Amino acid sequence: MAIEGERGRGLSKRLRHDDYAAVADVRAALREMLRHWGEPGRADLAELLTSELVTNALVHTDRGALVTATFGGGIAGPVAGRLRVEVRDFVSRHPRLRDHPPEDSTSGRGLLLVHTLADAWGVRAHGVGKAVWFELEADGG
Repeated sequence: MAIEGERGRGLSKRLRHDDYAAVADVRAALREMLRHWGEPGRADLAELLTSELVTNALVHTDRGALVTATFGGGIAGPVAGRLRVEVRDFVSRHPRLRDHPPEDSTSGRGLLLVHTLADAWGVRAHGVGKAVWFELEADGG
């Protein structure tokens, strides 16, 4: 699942629409990728936010998803700098951020967590769907 590319180590995994066990696989691969990255707690935060986006893609779409995680920010090496995680799916409908999900609801908080805890996040259209992404700085921004 982890790959080596021209820009350094990254992660890329295609997920089937009904493969909920893949959420744990993605978290484990991301944990390994981020083993030496960032200040304490930043890798755990990245795992949490990635898990939320992957779960949303699997629950709210029916054609699978593609997860990528890469380092950027112009700082050499994966120990410092910016992490970008992107979850692409094949449904053009954009997710809706709920400011105040009902207290008794078991869903509706994932995107709110991403909105609140990520250093940056967004949604962009692509040819046959969308990508929901977030970025975290290694030092907490």
